Amino acid sequence: MKQLLRMESIDKSFPGVHALKGVNFDLFAGEVHALMGENGAGKSTLMKVLSGVYQPDGGRILIDGKDVRFPTPSAAQDLGISIIHQELALMRDLNVAQNVWIGREPRLSFGRIDEAKLNADTVSLFKSMNVAMNPATPVDRLTIARQQMVEIAKSLSFSSRVLIMDEPTAALNDAETAELFAIIERLKSEGVGIVYISHRMDEIKRISDRVTVMRDGAYIDTVDAKKTSIGTIISMMVGRELEDDHRAIPDLSDAEVALEVRNINRANELKDISLSVKKGEILGLSGLMGAGRTELARAIFGAEPIDSGEILVHGKPVSIKSPQDAVRAGIGYLSEDRKHFGLALGMDVRANIALASLPRYCKPGARVDEAALAKIAKEYIDKLGIRTPGDLQEVRLLSGGNQQKVVIAKWLLRDCDILIFDEPTRGIDVGAKAEIYRLLNDLAAGGKAIIVISSELPEVLRLSHRIAVMCEGRLTGILPGDADQEQVMALATDRDEPAAA
Repeated sequence: MKQLLRMESIDKSFPGVHALKGVNFDLFAGEVHALMGENGAGKSTLMKVLSGVYQPDGGRILIDGKDVRFPTPSAAQDLGISIIHQELALMRDLNVAQNVWIGREPRLSFGRIDEAKLNADTVSLFKSMNVAMNPATPVDRLTIARQQMVEIAKSLSFSSRVLIMDEPTAALNDAETAELFAIIERLKSEGVGIVYISHRMDEIKRISDRVTVMRDGAYIDTVDAKKTSIGTIISMMVGRELEDDHRAIPDLSDAEVALEVRNINRANELKDISLSVKKGEILGLSGLMGAGRTELARAIFGAEPIDSGEILVHGKPVSIKSPQDAVRAGIGYLSEDRKHFGLALGMDVRANIALASLPRYCKPGARVDEAALAKIAKEYIDKLGIRTPGDLQEVRLLSGGNQQKVVIAKWLLRDCDILIFDEPTRGIDVGAKAEIYRLLNDLAAGGKAIIVISSELPEVLRLSHRIAVMCEGRLTGILPGDADQEQVMALATDRDEPAAA
């Protein structure tokens, strides 16, 4: 196979962080080369160097054997390199077609945009992906999964020779993932080289030809994906053996009900939902994309209004009209979209951890007790293993997984009795996942009532004491924690039967 790309001894530092330490990487035409490592290992930084977002401090990049430099992302695109970032970078006020072709719109006379051709080209592009998408739909009305498809389409529109995919399936369901893999196979057959970053081991084994592992900013090794076991790859990534954190399901028959929702309805999204979660319980909320899981979580948290129904906390009805009401009632919510709803990206780690609890750290005169905040921030940085040069580091400079840990720290500091975790391990590596699983189990053992929403069915089965399953806005059943995948999927695709609690 022809070598498209080679990166040699790439070095990159930021204030307080040596992010890349002489890293090597190469890519051949028509292959999928997986790039693996824990959050903070340097994967995304290396790809941002390749795509012209960052300039390397040392080393060199070769395309077709020739030295190249990418002073800007557009320079990289001109040489056929495109990247689909883990964090979506769409313009939410524009529609689908405008996002895909921004800066490259077809023009009529006097520079006017040819709207008809713009929309037709967009429809054709999505048709080649086997995805139905209205080009006129504003991006901010799309789900995270559909926004991800727009990002993928935008990258494909450049006819790239090197395509970098950073966690492309993090928000996709099984059917959408299968469509993406079909697109990848077509691109491989056309000679496109694909760099694939994912924490989902089954995906890596399924579609990758080679795997390169990084750890702490350094190159570890490159191995054959089909001949190397998952256990070996994980050991290379984390530098240690992961403990099996499987837990027994506790007897909660006498436990107090911490949260109960009765007959919740909202437009066509939620249809007569009733469920409860007890102190010390992890209730998994499962279902296919569009089932209404996130909509239910946001309704409980007051982020979306309900048309009818009742919410009870510790047996007492509460009026929740806003997130502030929910927090006052002892409910914390970790959104699936941490970038827009969980973090203040321009603020530092300390401030983000304290966001939901600031009043308790204010001195007379509304002055913030920075010494107390610094002490508590360090405590949670250590407790959750947040990789940061310090508590004054801006959150936007952390890896996705470490940003997620900051959001978790915010709600732990608030000490909410009821915690709703929506995709808590999205974009998080296997080592950090194990840490978060242990954390959730410890919180439940300490009496917290926890709802976990996850698109990864093995994760739901691994964590849950009970599993509530939804389909098209209805609760179709509640299963014990020892249920199997077939039982969950039967309820997740049940479009006719009434809920069986």
